Amino acid sequence: MASKEQNTPVILNRKANHLYFVDETFEVGIMLIGSEVKSIRDGKCTIGEAWVDVDEKKDELWLVGARIDEYLFANRFNHFPARKRKLLAHAHEIQKMRKAKELKGCTIVPLKLYFKNRRAKLEIGICRGKDQRDKRQDIINREAKLEIARIAKAHR
Repeated sequence: MASKEQNTPVILNRKANHLYFVDETFEVGIMLIGSEVKSIRDGKCTIGEAWVDVDEKKDELWLVGARIDEYLFANRFNHFPARKRKLLAHAHEIQKMRKAKELKGCTIVPLKLYFKNRRAKLEIGICRGKDQRDKRQDIINREAKLEIARIAKAHR
């Protein structure tokens, strides 16, 4: 049982850390149908272009722009790959996300999709956009860490 949990993929949004500063993260559930779960377990999912929309009237969260490819063996019971999917969160978390989204420059972005106790979970973050200067600074810091690691390895 534990070995199957370890074999399930973790789908990451690599662009999120490059484009945004992540202020706060939340773990939410995601409502899926059977063929979507099978497809995610096969790793056929992308969340790089996705975002989270807060429905003002109903206090609901929706994942928009995520693509879960069709499951090959589902036949006519398959799903639409680019549909909106409802997210499950506590009411106080939804209120916090709504307030953060009203601030200028904040957005809610999915960071990671994974399985926890056989249930699909989505880690979402309240993010602020980076400008070009911040992105360059990240690249300089990354290159400096690599150079330090190379020097440390050479002196062993």
